[in-house]
Amino acid sequence: MKNHKKLGQNIIILFAMIVLVAIFWLLNPNFLDKFNIVSMAQSLAPYAVMSLGVTFVVATGGIDLSIGTVCIASAVVSGKMFTSGLLPLWATIPMMIAIGTFFGLVNGLLIAKLKLPAFIATLGTMMFSRGLSALIVKDPNIFFPSGTWYNRLFSNWNGIPTGLIWVVAFTLICMYLMYKNRIGRYILSIGSNEEATRLSGINTDKYKMYAYIFAGLGAGIGAIFWSAAFPTVAAATGNGMELDAIAGVYIGGTSAAGGVASVSGSAIGAALLVVIRNGLNMVLAKFNLDLNSTYVTYVLTGIIVIVAVLMDVFKTKRQNKVKVEKADTKKETAKVNG
Repeated sequence: MKNHKKLGQNIIILFAMIVLVAIFWLLNPNFLDKFNIVSMAQSLAPYAVMSLGVTFVVATGGIDLSIGTVCIASAVVSGKMFTSGLLPLWATIPMMIAIGTFFGLVNGLLIAKLKLPAFIATLGTMMFSRGLSALIVKDPNIFFPSGTWYNRLFSNWNGIPTGLIWVVAFTLICMYLMYKNRIGRYILSIGSNEEATRLSGINTDKYKMYAYIFAGLGAGIGAIFWSAAFPTVAAATGNGMELDAIAGVYIGGTSAAGGVASVSGSAIGAALLVVIRNGLNMVLAKFNLDLNSTYVTYVLTGIIVIVAVLMDVFKTKRQNKVKVEKADTKKETAKVNG
């Protein structure tokens, strides 16, 4: 039943995205130009991967505010080691993954073991990762090579958005982990009722740490796609990227209260936000409207996220009401039969 509900929500999001694509295309036919489509795909890959990773955190009822700055920190530190001759280009890939995973582990330890609130812990690592990477790198910008195997493999191969292929692969892997593996089942159980999960003999601290490690891993992998698509990476940035990634998770149908997750919905939600951002840029530019497309995007994203979370809250209340009514009906039936 839950799978049918997730599928239905994904269809709604896809339909909304198709409608938006049609509107933007009518307002500016260049929106569906091949080069613009590839550009959107390049922008989508890092955000979609971060959304997939942080889905595990949101499924526990938590949040990770550090993934944006950790993504950029992973890219600039690894890029600095490459430009300094300390690492070959291929070695920056495991380095980015390692840095992202390290910060995910730190978040997991702070939250699961030291019992810090997720908001405070990840806010601290967000600022720490941003400042530390700037101190290590010292350069305002780090330059990755363009037109190499690195860009072709992770971003664009002769007009083919290879980043999207990776996103589909990671989505399938995350779906397996969430729905077919005990890691995902225990993470969802923690989000539904952490105390009951703990009393059933499950090591809740361990699986909460897994969730934050997956989020950090997603940030590290996202850094690969970011640096492949945008070879000039500015140090001490990344603030706001996490909000786009988390917004995609909420829009995709993962419950902000935890216990319910839609992995594919997270990827689709991230895609919807990329379509909105790019479409607004093109429409506002064509009609020479004196509006900042970034701020307009923030307004629309905020409205969409609030509506998505409100729908989740109303749905949860309705389900709880139905459960109470069923329980009362069973009690009344038992009294009659007794």
